[in-house]
Amino acid sequence: MHRFLRAIGFSHLKTRQELEAILGKIMQAPDHVKKIQLSKETNYTEFSMQFGQGIGIRIRGEYDEKGFFYMQHYFPFCESKLITSSEDIIVNKRVDTNAFTGMCDDLRIGISLIFYLQNAVDYLELHTPDNTPHKAKLTLAGLSLKGTILLGVYQDDRNDERKKIRSSRRNHLITKAKNGDQKAIDDLTLEEIDLSAKIQNRIKQEDLYSIVETTFIPYGSESDHYSILGTIVNWSLCTNLHTNEGVYQMLLNCNGILITVCINKEDLFGEPMLGRRFKGVIWMQGHADFEQLRPAADS
Repeated sequence: MHRFLRAIGFSHLKTRQELEAILGKIMQAPDHVKKIQLSKETNYTEFSMQFGQGIGIRIRGEYDEKGFFYMQHYFPFCESKLITSSEDIIVNKRVDTNAFTGMCDDLRIGISLIFYLQNAVDYLELHTPDNTPHKAKLTLAGLSLKGTILLGVYQDDRNDERKKIRSSRRNHLITKAKNGDQKAIDDLTLEEIDLSAKIQNRIKQEDLYSIVETTFIPYGSESDHYSILGTIVNWSLCTNLHTNEGVYQMLLNCNGILITVCINKEDLFGEPMLGRRFKGVIWMQGHADFEQLRPAADS
């Protein structure tokens, strides 16, 4: 049983029979169905059903030549409507299952961002080999099993403007450093040393989370899991229509990246409010819009 089902309001599923009943309901009356012909004998199919605003379960599998469906895997999902990035995306098939992992380099966090690809059928329709860079618009969402609400850090307009200038300069230096510019590498190193010294001085008198406003750190052995601390930009409480459990949906600003995070109401310690911060571990998912890569139809 997928442990992140709890994040979208299925915390009381205990048996395989209860899960099979929900999966059967999705296959009998899905909200969306996507198919692609992988071979003469096989149709790769994706069934989706929403159980609340922006939350649901997706099933993937194959139909054989006789019309029998073989489920390969399923996963809970959370939808996001805001474009997070327009960087090149590289997609690879996962080893353990017939699913795909996406990766893009985002200068705002300085590391390769890895996520579970929600729209695998759209990627398969491109008919390109793995490790091929694709220009696509990316929206990010995360599921969390446990989180805490922290107070926000006071900001004024002058601080915001200085942060934007520093961020723009740092991104410019990172771009030059990736291209082998030694002066940019030296400047970034000096900035890190200077920042480390400032933190060491402030930590003697201030709380850690008054110094560190947001964080974005890979977590554990799973490449698409992250420990994050992000500022709440918007939030809502929706209800799982099947279980009547409450699910918080929070739009977070994390190092300049916008992520929609879903968490069961019972698993969130504290009350979300605009300007407060969410701290927790998330399973990162992403929806990549590959439409622009398909050739236009002949007129």
